[in-house]
Amino acid sequence: MRGPSAVFIALFVLATGARGEWQIVAGNTEASVTAGVEHQQVVIQDFENSGQATIDVALIAAKSGKLRVIDNPAGAETLADAIQRRNCVAGVNGGYFDPNFRPIGLLVSEGVVISPLTRARLLTGVLCSSDRGIEIVRLGEFSRKQKLNAAVECGPLLIDLGNRIRGLDVTRSARRTFAAVARGGKAALGVSSDLSLAQLSEALSTISLRDDFKIRRALNLDGGSSSAFWFARKEGDAFSIPEEKAVRDFVAIVPK
Repeated sequence: MRGPSAVFIALFVLATGARGEWQIVAGNTEASVTAGVEHQQVVIQDFENSGQATIDVALIAAKSGKLRVIDNPAGAETLADAIQRRNCVAGVNGGYFDPNFRPIGLLVSEGVVISPLTRARLLTGVLCSSDRGIEIVRLGEFSRKQKLNAAVECGPLLIDLGNRIRGLDVTRSARRTFAAVARGGKAALGVSSDLSLAQLSEALSTISLRDDFKIRRALNLDGGSSSAFWFARKEGDAFSIPEEKAVRDFVAIVPK
């Protein structure tokens, strides 16, 4: 894995953050091979609790990319392989799967329903793509009649209507994968270093990834050893955080 090649920008902040109020202390941005898609890497800190983490995120303008779910039924492909074979610009690992490698929850790839919608405590939202663009919807809002090109049911929700979700787990820290949407059809796919679900929710609700990207909703995807991130740089190489085990599916961005 190569570190980002963009010029590093240090952002100095006062160490006065309230409990759970994360702030960006350093970061850098780099362009992709597709205009309107960029990679941001930020170091964030919770000064009150001496917590620190790194978040890598691909930010996607509404007119620049569309969502694609890549099924990996045999577990034969890595994220890097799957992304490059299909000429995608960025991607992360997808949703949950059981010990028999069957997807848990709704999974739609290339317009085909591979696994049906499931009611379960952790499965609280659906990341989906249709003619309306990329969305994250609560299960109560989801319409089975809607024609979807791609969808992954997962959870829990981390951000809803711009606010963090309260009551999330605070005890278990792990690598986390997430998807987020903002107003105007903008979307993001990201990975964090070890955080609890509550910490990631707090962080995403308080930091600003970009001036024009205020997270409206964010959804947790499969994390831990499944977490992976891939981004095609403008220079032609890639920034990659590989998964540590085979995963059932991937969420990717295809240039429009």
